[in-house]
Amino acid sequence: MSLAFDRSLTGLCGPPAQPTEESKLNIVVVFTSAAATSAALKKAGALAESLNARITLIVPQIGPYPLPLTSPPVLLDFQENRFRDIATQTPVETRVQLYLCRDELDVLTSVLPSRSLVFLGRPRKWWPSREGKLARQLRCKHEIIFAETE
Repeated sequence: MSLAFDRSLTGLCGPPAQPTEESKLNIVVVFTSAAATSAALKKAGALAESLNARITLIVPQIGPYPLPLTSPPVLLDFQENRFRDIATQTPVETRVQLYLCRDELDVLTSVLPSRSLVFLGRPRKWWPSREGKLARQLRCKHEIIFAETE
């Protein structure tokens, strides 16, 4: 696993608030898909705004085994612009962390502090989904909140 970029992208309200990094509550949103993550960011943004918290968007980008993790299949400039657009949907300070990895669960278990508040977006359907499986695996150490898309 390698951290590709870690940028603090300010939302629509301007510069981040004055409290220090350590004193602010951190809400985590895990990227699953563009539509699902957008729904999760809206829900997390409403909560973060009322609690004066910040959001960390964690993006595990799985790289194919033939390529080394140091050369991602998608250019980092493109990914940065893409996630900047997604992060501007929230009215609070949003930090984007893109991880180049082989396994999504390994990244999340190593990066998330225990008992983190994690938002996951998922499609509304009755059959099991990849997001549901990920939530079941994370639920033993973290608090999971779903945001469902249509």
